[in-house]
Amino acid sequence: MKKVLKWAGVVLGSLLGLILLAAAGLYAKASMEMNKTYDVQAQSIPIPTDAESLERGKYLADVLCAECHDYDMGGKPGWMNIPGIAVISAPNLTSGSGSVVADFSDEDWVRALRHGVKTDGKSVFVMPSSDFYYMSDGDLGSLLAYLKSSPPVNRGEGEEILQFTLLGQAAYGAGAFGNLLEASKVDHSSRPASFPEPGVTAGYGEYLVNIHSCQICHGVDLAGADPPDPESTLAPNLTPGGDLADWTDADFIQTLRTGIVPEGRRLVPQFMPWDYKGRMTDDELKAIFMYLQSLPALETSTAPVK
Repeated sequence: MKKVLKWAGVVLGSLLGLILLAAAGLYAKASMEMNKTYDVQAQSIPIPTDAESLERGKYLADVLCAECHDYDMGGKPGWMNIPGIAVISAPNLTSGSGSVVADFSDEDWVRALRHGVKTDGKSVFVMPSSDFYYMSDGDLGSLLAYLKSSPPVNRGEGEEILQFTLLGQAAYGAGAFGNLLEASKVDHSSRPASFPEPGVTAGYGEYLVNIHSCQICHGVDLAGADPPDPESTLAPNLTPGGDLADWTDADFIQTLRTGIVPEGRRLVPQFMPWDYKGRMTDDELKAIFMYLQSLPALETSTAPVK
């Protein structure tokens, strides 16, 4: 009996050792990915100063940035808290105390937003630069004009933007949350050849879908997916093969304005930020719906977002 217990202890000890070794390897893998640096020369773009551009920039900040950084752009300390895994803070984008952009040059802004690369050369985390990469120079210039001129907010002094536990970092190394290092997803050597003119067209709808990061949750083909947030519900199929097949553009607009789908179900703002996206204009929402209706009718997917 003692011999059996002895061998059982040896086996269990060996298994525990292997588990710890694997965890250490995954932790090291995540650390290497997070500390990778990127040498990116940011393209210079004009930053306008006229009132119309600043108004456009504020509008873009409200619909694209406020969800994470708040409407005053002062950031949200502890924006995402996954107990035992990670605490992620959305940084202060104003010039107030706690700011991460106070010393940014125009090129630093473009490098961070369009390429996902911080001033230390490392990748930003979570912020969808790989989607903002598709933003036109005009829209990006207007957004930067507003961000650079927004009133200073004193918030978030000294906290780290990203705090992983040992378990959380090992889980990230195992791919549990997908790829959240935006710089690794951007082709830094090329830019879109042209951008569609604003209007109620499928082409402009596609542009809006890209910069509003719809693929992050709904999948690259928008046929539905299992988002990287472990608490999230499955993201629905937005192609004509899903629930939107029987919707009208009025249904789509009403859903984004109220958070209630035509069937009566309420959208959860934590997972579908309708209260931010619903601030888009009617024409923009019509353009998005027109684009979604132009897609192939795909079967609904529940696969993890790639």
